[in-house]
Amino acid sequence: MKDPASAAVSANDSEANVAHPEHDRSSLSRESLKRAFLDHLLYTQGKSLEIASKNDLYQSLAHTVRDRLVRSWFDTTATYQKRNARTVAYLSAEFLMGPYLGNNLLSLGITHEIRLAMSELGLDLDELLRQEEEPGLGNGGLGRLAACFIDSLATLEVPAIGYGIRYEYGIFYQTLMDGWQVENTDAWLRYGNPWEIQHAEWAVQVKLGGYTEQYTDDGGRFRVRWVPEKTVAGVPFDSPIPGYRVATTNTLRLWRAEATEAFDFHTFNRGDYLGAVNKKVTSENLTKVLYPNDESVQGKELRLEQQYFFVSCSLQDMLRLQLHRGQPVTSFHKSFAIQLNDTHPSIGVAELMRLLIDEHQVPWERAWDITRQTFSYTNHTLLPEALERWPLELFRRVLPRHLEIIFEINARFLNEARIHFFGDETRIARLSLIDESGERYVRMAHLACVGSHAINGVADLHSELLKRDLLKDFYAMWPEKFTSMTNGVTPRRWVAQSNPRMGKLITRCIGEDWIKDWSRIRAIEPYADDAAFAAEWRAVKRANKIDLAALLLRKSGIKVDPDSMFDVQVKRIHEYKRQHLSALHIAALYHRVKSQRNLDITPRTFIFGGKAAPGYVRAKLMIKLITAIGDVINNDPDVRDRLKVVFLPNFSVTVGQCVYPAAELSEQISLAGKEASGTGNMKFAMNGALTIGTMDGANIEIRDEVGEDVFFLFGLTAEEVYTLRREGYRPMDFLRRDSELQAVMDLIRSGFFSRGDSDLFAPLMDDLLYHDPYMLLADYDSYAACHNRVDQAYRDTQDWTRMSILNTARSGKFSSDRAIGEYCDRIWKARAVPVERR
Repeated sequence: MKDPASAAVSANDSEANVAHPEHDRSSLSRESLKRAFLDHLLYTQGKSLEIASKNDLYQSLAHTVRDRLVRSWFDTTATYQKRNARTVAYLSAEFLMGPYLGNNLLSLGITHEIRLAMSELGLDLDELLRQEEEPGLGNGGLGRLAACFIDSLATLEVPAIGYGIRYEYGIFYQTLMDGWQVENTDAWLRYGNPWEIQHAEWAVQVKLGGYTEQYTDDGGRFRVRWVPEKTVAGVPFDSPIPGYRVATTNTLRLWRAEATEAFDFHTFNRGDYLGAVNKKVTSENLTKVLYPNDESVQGKELRLEQQYFFVSCSLQDMLRLQLHRGQPVTSFHKSFAIQLNDTHPSIGVAELMRLLIDEHQVPWERAWDITRQTFSYTNHTLLPEALERWPLELFRRVLPRHLEIIFEINARFLNEARIHFFGDETRIARLSLIDESGERYVRMAHLACVGSHAINGVADLHSELLKRDLLKDFYAMWPEKFTSMTNGVTPRRWVAQSNPRMGKLITRCIGEDWIKDWSRIRAIEPYADDAAFAAEWRAVKRANKIDLAALLLRKSGIKVDPDSMFDVQVKRIHEYKRQHLSALHIAALYHRVKSQRNLDITPRTFIFGGKAAPGYVRAKLMIKLITAIGDVINNDPDVRDRLKVVFLPNFSVTVGQCVYPAAELSEQISLAGKEASGTGNMKFAMNGALTIGTMDGANIEIRDEVGEDVFFLFGLTAEEVYTLRREGYRPMDFLRRDSELQAVMDLIRSGFFSRGDSDLFAPLMDDLLYHDPYMLLADYDSYAACHNRVDQAYRDTQDWTRMSILNTARSGKFSSDRAIGEYCDRIWKARAVPVERR
């Protein structure tokens, strides 16, 4: 094989230094791509093909593809500046991007050419794709939603910047040891990130701690000066976010914390070598880890500092851009629409006020008007305990100036509220930004509500419950602020890239416009009754199941039958998501089979995945329960050909791209009124899985869209949950009615699934019997009966296939493109600004 330098340019190429369309760094031809790849291998990685590692090959290909994005990236920025377009700034503590390479190839439309180019060099593209480290920038649905949204913003050609944190380490890399979750370091940056470009020249200073001083300026105006205890630098790292088959390439800007003085030379010379780098270590801790454990005071303080850090960096950056465009800060709200993705960035309300008042001398009333017209707030939870609040003294210690601003915002707001709710001091106390009951707290969701012009839930039910319960007082005061925006996911990542077999089948029948406009997927509905199409659909699903079975064997060592039903539940492990309801049902099936040796049941493989927060003891015990039940079932010859249980460790976007296309039954079983929306349910439906679920979150809308006859519904409604709780829920009443459930819980409590340890699962069982806040026992009988219907339905292969096709065909509503279009029209007032191709 030729040396890459000679392979890149022919031996007698007299045109080597002449501009040529095949030689520029934006050409998409196969020969140009090969040359660029070999150039990067030699000049970026310093290797030849003969000695290159897999990482060298991946890095070279990534740089080759990134080169093809830079020109459109530059043109996009220039177009936005020229047009002075209103820019959407999406502030999120998480961006669960997933691997970049495959998605960027798809957006550029060069997957096939790259595959051929690599093949001609003796390389396998799929192997290079597997080499990419998944960015540890998110944990669950919140971060994945942010990633889908910025993909759609670029595809719809809407000016946008995603702002977040460049975590050095992800939340953790999950492994299992004896069925227990073990948290390992997720060093996703160990080999670097070829997609990002550092811009140290745009670094900003972020203050923390200290105290404030009041003074009068030269014009005789009252001012406040913040004297910080420490200052850290925020350095931006930019990654290109290309739209699908358009010239728009938007920016994801992530901030890394650095010390303003990384090395103290004098301290070093005194022999204090650790002290010489102490500032560097403490400053960089801010962006070390996604969601540091906040059980300790130090952990809480770090988490607050972390959130403030990225919000302050982002707002300072936006103000820099505003001034660079030649626009006054007083028109900031006309240039930027800032979306708060949950409560994590809600400190932005106070920070923008500080920047406008203290740094840019804008009067309070004008600054407050700008702030409220700039921010909008998405709430992602119905769990009161998940709404962030900070102890007042901790907040004062970290952000003394912001506490003063929040006190002033609160005083003015409560004056307005007292007029609106005359004489209702109980309601006034509930509305206050400061929780005065017991230890005083700053309520961050309240700050977001007061400081935003729009507040939205993420599914119709969720939005109604926000208005009725969680934020009812704010809704009573400002009903015009509230709206509903059902979440969505990008069909590029979750169908076109994840499920290429299905994508090819769909494209052959209706063309490829569905990739950019998922609503067009409805055109495959007539094929649901086409026998030939259905046979191909089944073949695609089975091939995907074979792929997943191979992954399960590699990751868990458990061999599963691809002809069994793949019953899947992959999501964050939490009591409200009720993975332990599935565990009880699986144990009941096992009990049934052992009690009735000749019982005829549909063979099933139960697949679980998801992480429990490191400090969440109950959730980690739920994982242990699932794996313990699996250990018994998978090794019992009476049932192992009919039931299998697999917990897939370290669930991620990469793993999800294999799981969703192979799933046949999607478990969406949270208690009604607890799940805000869910997005996994949408990915499953798009890929043809049928849903078993409650009337919760977006399940309701999925059922409305796909049809009641192709959705397996069980459980209490939100109203029934509300009534049962008000009247007094007694779990034991439900247990006494179900002898099989009693037997199963007795079996678990006896230690049957825990090697005789009757104490191991006692905390979980006691919770269910004497507390059960998520009403598993109330829903169990309905859940088990619904699974019996699933069992019978799966036996009719043709009808199951028909329902699978209909799930995909009728999932058009659940594209993030639709969601972003609604945000642009109803909240952001942003419009598309097309970029011309060059």
